[in-house]
Amino acid sequence: MTDSYTSSDAPSRLPEPRIAPSVAPSTNNHLEIDAVTKNFGSQAVLKGVNLSVAKGGTTAIVGPSGSGKTTLLRLIAGFEHPETGSISLNGSKVAGEGIWIPAHKRHVGYVAQDGALFPHLTVGQNISFGLDASKLAGGHRGVKARVSELLEMVSLDPAMARRRPHQLSGGQQQRVALARALAREPELMLLDEPFSALDAGLRVATRRAVGKVLQDAGVTTILVTHDQAEALSFADQVAVMRGGKLAQIGNPFVVYTRPADRATAEFLGDAVILDAWMEGSLATCSLGGIPVRRPPAQGRVQLMLRPEQIRIAEDGPIRGVVVDTDYFGPETTVRLKLAVPPVLAEGAVADPRYPGGGEIITIRHWNASIARPGSELCLRVVGEAVAFPMEDLAHD
Repeated sequence: MTDSYTSSDAPSRLPEPRIAPSVAPSTNNHLEIDAVTKNFGSQAVLKGVNLSVAKGGTTAIVGPSGSGKTTLLRLIAGFEHPETGSISLNGSKVAGEGIWIPAHKRHVGYVAQDGALFPHLTVGQNISFGLDASKLAGGHRGVKARVSELLEMVSLDPAMARRRPHQLSGGQQQRVALARALAREPELMLLDEPFSALDAGLRVATRRAVGKVLQDAGVTTILVTHDQAEALSFADQVAVMRGGKLAQIGNPFVVYTRPADRATAEFLGDAVILDAWMEGSLATCSLGGIPVRRPPAQGRVQLMLRPEQIRIAEDGPIRGVVVDTDYFGPETTVRLKLAVPPVLAEGAVADPRYPGGGEIITIRHWNASIARPGSELCLRVVGEAVAFPMEDLAHD
């Protein structure tokens, strides 16, 4: 029997992801990536990636370090050539099949993790870098007006144009980097983990500000991040990358609540994993009978629930003893040892359809005072579970 655990306990050897299909085809796609591969020497970094991004949409590519996220972004930008496959922008190929459009002709903006501002230039000079005064009304005055407009667009005082980058906070530097990228009016914006160096509170505020600017400007946006919460909150489409492939693509709610496989489930957040027996659309486990939408198999499966689906309830049919807790202010994570199911407690012979109880699970609760170690709690499961066939777990 496999004890349940959260994503922090996930095995280091993960099953090879299947190549995920892209979202439903659209006639309004800004970006089309078709079967793209990329090698660095003998190492295959991208292994047949397919991705579609709608015009004006926001896509987050999320995955662990080394999964190929930044390499994919660099291919889209035109900093690298794909080995095979093709990349198209607005219906025209920019890479693949003997075609290569250089980065400066792709109408793509790129914001790196550290902002990459020029330290010897002022904020205004950084933003106007690459602007051609001869093509703006008013010449150099037009450039200055454009810089002020862009600073206001990213919620910064135009007076900051005279400052140097080292005189700005981390969040301000990231906004200046965004303003510089927007100065050339890109049709597609690529963000490579631009908020990872900021502290938690500033990261959220900067992310919201950047997202609003890009949305108001109608710019198609792709964000690369290893932060699951950032991906789920920022984008209207999430692509989960693992081992050089896209394991799942969909809207944030779907990829979080109905992950394609166990490794994806555990990467996108804490997950309670339990052995179960599937009959029809009902899975029986230590938490009782739990409905499953479109079960992938019958018989032995492993069941996934999110911790927030398991609620403390006075009339709950499930019992568990608190092992320990972790206090995080607005919520407390509670580890519980589940009681033996009644079917076994009554002295029945062990049945392979039912787990024997005693699994350790982790849930979340807002009231730390009612979840003290050693106390018994009554639980209730809310919503549906996701089941994974046992064969999907053979490589764990």
